[in-house]
Amino acid sequence: MKENNEERIARLKNIVLNMPEKPGSYQYYDAEGTIIYVGKAKNLKRRVSSYFHKEVDRFKTKVLVSKIADITYTVVNTEDDALLLENALIKKYNPRYNILLKDGKTYPSICITNEYFPRIFPTRQINKNFGTFFGPYANVGSMYAVLDFIKKLYHPRTCRMNIQPLDIARGKYRPCLEYHIKNCGGCCIGKQSMKDYQANMQAAREILKGNTRQLLRMIWDEMQQAAEEMRFEDAQRLKEKYFLVEQFCAKSEVVSHTVTNVDVFTCLPDDDNGNAYVNYIHVTNGQINQSFTFEYKRRLGETAEEILVEAIPEIRERFQSTAREIIVEKPLEWNIPGTEFFVPQRGDKAHLLELSRMNCRQYKVDRLKQSEKLNPEQRATRLMQELRDKLALPALPMCIEAFDNSNISGSDAVASCVVFKKMKPSKKDYRKYNIKTVEGPDDYASMQEIVRRRYGKTADELRSVLETDDRITLEQAKSVETTLANQSLPDLIVCDGGIGQMHCVAEVVWGELRLDIPIAGLAKDDKHRTNELLYLRDVGRNASQQPVTVQLKTDSELFHVLTQLQDEVHRFAITFHRDKRSKNALASELDNIKGIGPKTAETLLKAFKSVKRIKEADYESIAEVIGPAKAKIVKESLMQRQA
Repeated sequence: MKENNEERIARLKNIVLNMPEKPGSYQYYDAEGTIIYVGKAKNLKRRVSSYFHKEVDRFKTKVLVSKIADITYTVVNTEDDALLLENALIKKYNPRYNILLKDGKTYPSICITNEYFPRIFPTRQINKNFGTFFGPYANVGSMYAVLDFIKKLYHPRTCRMNIQPLDIARGKYRPCLEYHIKNCGGCCIGKQSMKDYQANMQAAREILKGNTRQLLRMIWDEMQQAAEEMRFEDAQRLKEKYFLVEQFCAKSEVVSHTVTNVDVFTCLPDDDNGNAYVNYIHVTNGQINQSFTFEYKRRLGETAEEILVEAIPEIRERFQSTAREIIVEKPLEWNIPGTEFFVPQRGDKAHLLELSRMNCRQYKVDRLKQSEKLNPEQRATRLMQELRDKLALPALPMCIEAFDNSNISGSDAVASCVVFKKMKPSKKDYRKYNIKTVEGPDDYASMQEIVRRRYGKTADELRSVLETDDRITLEQAKSVETTLANQSLPDLIVCDGGIGQMHCVAEVVWGELRLDIPIAGLAKDDKHRTNELLYLRDVGRNASQQPVTVQLKTDSELFHVLTQLQDEVHRFAITFHRDKRSKNALASELDNIKGIGPKTAETLLKAFKSVKRIKEADYESIAEVIGPAKAKIVKESLMQRQA
């Protein structure tokens, strides 16, 4: 039975939701498995999702979307690489819905010829017998900027003569205009030696390989000198050149003329679900024309090498690959007749291997996202397990509570408590606190007050139960204590601050209340950005101990959840503080008159517009608004205050 349109669109949208926000190339397939469109994107998820918006009105886009049966993509490191990969795939598959690139649109490369005195020039035709090729380059402006500097620095010849040493000795050649205007060293007339010329070409090769640091330093010095001499137009031109060279990228990871007809395989085992992911990349004539990731079921916990031994012949047969060189991460104790396995350490082939690894990792992340969307509890459990392992907690942190203070020079001091359950905000459990016992801007004392108020009642209940019931045993007492604690106490307290706040919370929780609740803190750097997680390792023992710094990647999902907790408690405290400050600012003298409620005060203010006018009004005018009894109370109270 054919898949209906709504199910197809829902399935495709689910694929898009799990796509990474990284540069790359995406491919659309029809129901027969044929590529019908190839595109590029700086942000894959954002670009591909745009095809499925309801407001899309282009007829061609609507027709294309109606034909899509599946979507695949290849992740790369830069937007330029995405452009080059798209170009290669379009030329390989000629998709129906692409505007096919003509030969004139092939991206240019730079050639250094194999001649006695090599030439260097841009070209769109690749013939490896003619010389060494660098590129291709998606950023043509940057390519020409580097060529201009190579010409200025090393003066390569621009003529097309076949210069030979015997002809130079015979005086066969005459210098051209380039020699006279100092753009050429005159190698054709013996003014520049072969050794000197080849040294210059070797330096040019290093620049084209991407080693542009020395070149950038020279341009910078020239620009600074021009600015000091007040040659500002020259300085501006040099500045533009500097940025062009800075953008120049000589080494493309997806296209390299030095790699021909090879297969690349990487394997990433996943111990969590017993699967393994194998990425396959095929390169022909220096261009990637196939990139796929496959999922394999590990039956007996096979290693990556054992899985590759099974996967490589299967994948090569499926894509009918005849490549005689296979790039892998580690040597395999296995051979394919007529084929050589190669483990690169550097260079273009190592770049291809890393690109394959990156696509393997991305596929694993996408599969995890898909499974967690089908089962939301899985994500929460995974994050709680990760946090438990990082902090060596005794149990999963099902409930996490965070505290923060807010005041202005001690006035309108408030605090907030935010609760996350299963790594999600539980807003019904949020609490606001007015600071009652602390005077002045003392954050540590304020933190201790709210923690004491938050957990003090629970601690008292625990002690009263254990002290009054003398019939229970010690084991039963511990069981009661654990049960009551689990009902009302968090599994982890997170302080929105560093060591100082953690210590003052520990003094109350561990010292006064004798509660064994783990305490962590989120510390900020000099730029007020959260950069590390702190943890008091020995729970309940020493409140003044130095916390342990727990390493967390700032781009990890767990770090994002913790910073979300930090932002939420800060937002909640600030909002409460602002509300309280606004309320106090709007309070009038009428609020403090006994017997006059908020509605009566509001009625008076609406009628007289201000407290000053109420004071100036006579008794009869006030009585007309709120009645004689209340008018008497208001008038007497205001007159007493004036006296």
